[in-house]
Amino acid sequence: MKRGKTKKVWIGNVPIGGDLPVKVQSMCNTKTKDILKTVAQIKKLEKAGCEIIRVAVTGQKDADALAEIKKRINIPLVADIQFDFRLALKSIESGADKLRINPGNIGAKWRVEQVVKAAKDKNIPIRIGVNSGSLPSDLRKKYKGVTPEGMVEAVLREIEILEGINFYNTVISLKASDVPLTLESYRMISKKVTYPLHLGVTEVGPIRVGSIKSAVGIGILLESGIGDTIRVSLTGDPVEEVKTGYEILKSLNLREYGPTLISCPTCGRCEIDLISLVKKVEKRLSKIKEPIKVAVMGCVVNGPGEAREADIGIAGGKGYGILFRKGRVVGRVKEIDLVRVLMEEVGEVLDSRQ
Repeated sequence: MKRGKTKKVWIGNVPIGGDLPVKVQSMCNTKTKDILKTVAQIKKLEKAGCEIIRVAVTGQKDADALAEIKKRINIPLVADIQFDFRLALKSIESGADKLRINPGNIGAKWRVEQVVKAAKDKNIPIRIGVNSGSLPSDLRKKYKGVTPEGMVEAVLREIEILEGINFYNTVISLKASDVPLTLESYRMISKKVTYPLHLGVTEVGPIRVGSIKSAVGIGILLESGIGDTIRVSLTGDPVEEVKTGYEILKSLNLREYGPTLISCPTCGRCEIDLISLVKKVEKRLSKIKEPIKVAVMGCVVNGPGEAREADIGIAGGKGYGILFRKGRVVGRVKEIDLVRVLMEEVGEVLDSRQ
């Protein structure tokens, strides 16, 4: 796939846009003013691979907390602000690496100018985010509902405000809970601007359904060369957002992060307890951050082929499995020993890369 060329923007020490790898971000669901809980959640997200983190700034205590949070984390911190320009100014003062605001919600031009000046002085980018659920009423009326055209016009309005005061350090997003609406909105805006695009399907629901909708929406756009950062929005633990985000990128060969586990869906040919085996292997692999491809297959039809293509693989027989390493058969292992032997081989492969 060919990535669309976008402007390079720095969020703290993390660059996005251009031909850089697509970055994975998430958002805390803690109260930002609760510094201990917020930092603890960000640490978990960092461990999962989160590269940019956003927090809600709903009041002065949240804005004040950013300075202390910033000291304790290792990834860029984004302040999400609606309406109150004073919170944006305080967030910048507290060390936020990026703002998520809509200039049209800030109010008078002089207020927007103050925020923009402060952002310019600290070289802080601003993300303009339009959501289908909060599309301005005049645009809903103009287009007879929420449409891609209305979403794009809303974004262009916000861009015009910033560009009107010579601010171009901007990131764009257009999110909807409806996948086709999201797709067409991003396709349209990608032809009109060169600002980096942050992708997401918003308010998609709990983990299973939300992951599916996000994978379809984000995946289609990425395969089309659209997108510079992604967030999988799920109702639940934000760590799952990061894990799902990487799986989307890995499935398109856009990023390498952690293990890739290949396993068959099982059928009547399977002669080992593959489901239990896969669950045990998946749990142990979850502690590994290095890229490695592991295949756990249940029979002799597709098993040997998939196992040969993996770094480490098993092709199941009746009560045993054939163990492959880098395409070669290295042994015949009893079913009871498969998990132990497989993980030992994984460890040896990873050690050999040191």
